[in-house]
Formats: sequence, structure tokens, C-alpha cells
Amino acid sequence: MTGNIEPLLEQPFGLMIGYLSIAVMELIVFLSCFELVAKYRCWQEIKQGNLAASIATGGKIFGISNVIRYAAVHSPIYEFMIWSLVGAVLLFAAYILFEFLTPVFRIDEEIAKGNVAVGFIAMSVSVSVSFLIGVCIG
Repeated sequence: MTGNIEPLLEQPFGLMIGYLSIAVMELIVFLSCFELVAKYRCWQEIKQGNLAASIATGGKIFGISNVIRYAAVHSPIYEFMIWSLVGAVLLFAAYILFEFLTPVFRIDEEIAKGNVAVGFIAMSVSVSVSFLIGVCIG
């Protein structure tokens, strides 16, 4: 292998594999980051049937994927890598701010308790902010 990836990216299938590989990697990395900062273990709570954790995690997955989609639609692959990363970092920062700026209760604690209403609001924030970030990227 010569190390030159350009000929592969000139082919539609190669380009699709490139975009998909980057997108899946970013999704895994940022879900791991969310897992690290949350005061509950997302996947463990979901396994135990915590609907609030499932809704909130689904919102994060949708949010990250939506940001990645906007970056892919509006950028060639090398710019896509940068913009999708920037967008995912902004979504992560919005999650941290949402937790920090909610004065009435702690988001993560309520989700860990199974509060579906809070899980739904967390999902809504992730999805809404992902659209705002996406528009700014595009």
C-alpha cells in the first residue's frame, strides 16, 4: 500500500467508507465522553430498564449523528473531519452547560432516578442544539 488515500476517495464507494468510518468513530468517542461526565452509567441504566436514561442517551446519539450529517452534506471529507469534530465538541459543551445551568435540580441525578420527564427534556435539548449547530456548520 502506498499510503496515498486520494485514489480511494475519488471513488463513490471509497468516499462513503471514509465518511462512514469517521462518523462511527466520532459517535463512539463522543458517546464515551458523555458516559465519562455523566453521574450515572448510561448503558448500565438502560440495561436495567431506566427509560429516562434511554431517552437521554438516544437524544445524544441523534444529536451527534445530526451534527455529523450536516458536516458531511456541506463539506468535502477533510473539512468534514474538522467540522464534525467541532460540532460534536459544541454539542458536548452544550450538554455540560445544560447540566450546570439548571438551577432547580441536577439533570444527571434525575435521569439516574428514572425521571422520564427530565430524560425527555435532555433529549430535546440534545436534538435542538444539534440542529442549531448544524445550521451554523452549513
